[in-house]
Amino acid sequence: MKFKIQDSIFDAFPELQIGIVVARGINNTGESAEILALLRDQEREIRQKFTSETLSQEPKIESWRKAYSSFGAKPKKYRCSVENLYRMILEGLALHHINTVVDIYNYISIKHLVPVGGDDIDHVDGDITLTFAKGDELFKELNSDEVKSPNEGEVIYVDRNEVLCRRWNWRECDKSKMTQNTKNITLVVEGLPPVNKDEIKLIIDELAELIQSHVGGEIKTFIVNKAKREIEF
Repeated sequence: MKFKIQDSIFDAFPELQIGIVVARGINNTGESAEILALLRDQEREIRQKFTSETLSQEPKIESWRKAYSSFGAKPKKYRCSVENLYRMILEGLALHHINTVVDIYNYISIKHLVPVGGDDIDHVDGDITLTFAKGDELFKELNSDEVKSPNEGEVIYVDRNEVLCRRWNWRECDKSKMTQNTKNITLVVEGLPPVNKDEIKLIIDELAELIQSHVGGEIKTFIVNKAKREIEF
């Protein structure tokens, strides 16, 4: 299985860095009190540091808003995944337990203010590719039976058969969602400037360590960028 980024993405976003954590043979059952405590601590810190107004001026958020605007997604209507988490937190909501892997990557996302997501690779058909949508691909949203298509020109993750995530990191699909029964995963940490390769490396190392500590498995890490546009895992 490969993870690939199409050349056209780098034409539009030449400084994109994507860190990848692949873990096989994990045990994702139960929940981690330690991770949930880290989430609560991070939520308190976010509420102390940000308001809804100052969040939009944060460079790491501003870069994703510009990216979304560039492919026709109005950033006030469609927010990148980490901005959506931050706004939930600033509205007083606590990020609820989903499963340990999702709890871990939500923690890493809000700690470092970067989008993080992923897939159960046992439910992915063929390679994973980040590309611009043609507009005729199929997409079934998380926890929904309705099948839609992305807009032409939208940034998407796609496998051989359908869209895995729309508007880059806005909404994940249903088929490859991670559950307590998930055994094999690939996680992505997405970086646009001011996030650089060194920061992505630090983040995926921390993410890999937390995955190893709390769900186990055989873990590998990679970075995909303009110099290395695909990896095999």
